[in-house]
Amino acid sequence: MSVKLYSYEEIAKHNTRSDLWMVIEGKVYDITPFCDEHPGGEEVLIDEGAKDATTAFDDVGHSDDARAMLEQYYIGDVDSASKPVKVVRQDEVLSEGPKGK
Repeated sequence: MSVKLYSYEEIAKHNTRSDLWMVIEGKVYDITPFCDEHPGGEEVLIDEGAKDATTAFDDVGHSDDARAMLEQYYIGDVDSASKPVKVVRQDEVLSEGPKGK
């Protein structure tokens, strides 16, 4: 069975509370269903989501159990030919749009 590869451009599109992906150590995870369960709150997941969150994940010092839990959210690997892109969150787009009267 071949592993599904995702570009950083595709990963960056999944950046909302209702559709959130994250990269840790080159693996892509759909963590949407975990947002409600995360002990540190959903905000940190949203802030680090849709991009490579390996450093942030490691800096917190997650337990072996937390690392094992990732397996259930695994959906594929990062395409090594792709390059990281700036994540533009939907709320940032709305706040930069035209102002009403």
